[in-house]
Formats: sequence, C-alpha cells, structure tokens
Amino acid sequence: MAAGANLHGWDFEEILETVFESADELLLVDPTAEAVRALTTVTTGAVDPPSIRMLADSGLLKDVMDDFVVASNAADHVAAGTLAVRTGGTGSTNTLVVTEEAVWALVSVGDRVAALGADDGGFVDAVRETYGAQWDPAATFDLRTPPLSRVRETLGAEIGQDVRADFDAALEALDRARDAATEFDEVTLTLLVAAHNDVLLYDISKWGEDVGIASKATFSRTKTTLEDEGLIRTEKVPIDVGRPRLRLKLDEDRFDEVTPAELAAVTLNQSA
Repeated sequence: MAAGANLHGWDFEEILETVFESADELLLVDPTAEAVRALTTVTTGAVDPPSIRMLADSGLLKDVMDDFVVASNAADHVAAGTLAVRTGGTGSTNTLVVTEEAVWALVSVGDRVAALGADDGGFVDAVRETYGAQWDPAATFDLRTPPLSRVRETLGAEIGQDVRADFDAALEALDRARDAATEFDEVTLTLLVAAHNDVLLYDISKWGEDVGIASKATFSRTKTTLEDEGLIRTEKVPIDVGRPRLRLKLDEDRFDEVTPAELAAVTLNQSA
C-alpha cells in the first residue's frame, strides 16, 4: 500500500486492517462510534498492532463503552500498553487516521466506506503537530470496565473452567447474533452461565464485584429479576455458620436445550 493512497472497503475494519499493515504508530482523531468499535475489533485480532492513541468526544466514548465487549477488549489493549484513550474537542470535521507518513479522512456512504489519503510530508507533519498539541493536555478516559482477559482468567480460576468455557462460548454467540447497536447486560449473561453450572450466588457475585463487572447488589437485583421472570431458580445450601447460601439453577421449563447460543439469545431478549 502506498502511503496516502485512497482506500476503499465494505467497513471501517477493512480500512483499518490495511492501515495497520504499514503503521508503527496510529492516532485516531474524532472517531464515530462505528470507528471506535472497528478499531477495538481490529486491534484485538492483530498479531502485532501499532501503538495507538485515540482522541475522542467523551460523550461518544461513554456511549460506546457501555458495550461490555468493546470496553473490555479496549481495557485489554490499554493494560497491554497498545492503546491510550483521551477525551477532548478536536475541531475536526472528519474522523482522521494519522500515521507517521500519511493522513486519512474516513468517509461512509451507504454500505461502503473510504479513506481519503494524503502523504505530503509538510501536511502530515502539520496534522501530527496540531493533534499532538491537543493530545498532551487531554484527559485520560476512564474505561471502568475490566480487561476481558482478566475476566476470563479469574472466572476460570475462581469459579471453574467449565463456567469460563460456557461464558466464552455464550459471549461469542452473543457477539455474532447482535448488531453493533444492540446492547446486552453482562451481569445477566454471567448469572445465566452460573445457573447453568449450579454456581452459588455468593461466589459469582463476589467474583463479579472483585473483578469489576458490577457490585454484589447489582448481581442480587438481577438475580431477583431473572427469578421473577422464571428464567432461573435458587436452592438453599446450608452452611456451618450464618444464613444458607443460594445455589443458582436454570429453570428447565424455560429452556428447550441449554446451549451457549440459547443463553446468548435469552440475554438479548432480556436486553430488548
């Protein structure tokens, strides 16, 4: 790919994959929600991604990062030192992708996207200097979502590898089944997976609070909602001291066959 060449594709992911092939450093300026999702997805799939900085509107980032998959993957990249995210108004009228040698403006028309490129050295230097000056004082964006790798690792270690396998499979099925605008509740998904494996509410809610998904109170409220809707039930488990613990179980009458795909479908229906 020649630096600064115009790029065309079916989606922003395709464009960014092409840019990644020749970039060591990348700055994404004033991205749309679609561009943020695409950047996170492409970075997750890249073997050797560039060093990425993203400068975006704080309101847009809050909306996009409400999506657990996007936010937890982004948190992974931040933890790895691959991605830095800051907020602030840029004054840009387009989403810009800036590398060491080129600048692209991302344009979406119908079902096609394009990146209109420029590689004039003086222009690229001016763009890098302009947005570099805006980057330095910009505030770091607080993701407030744990890295997905930590969620998976601790779920397997503390709750069980079977639970982790179900969680991974359900999350994958969920991501395939929904479109970018469809949100889901990660607490609901976690509780359904836990109920499929007869996990204690105390154990899954403590893990969820410790890892940073949600508070114990949120897990408890969501459990009550799922119980009221007949999706899960609980059984009391006596302990030596204190009140009995509650074991989560799926309500078999509400499930045709308990597969990760069905758990994902129920999660989406709960979010609708």
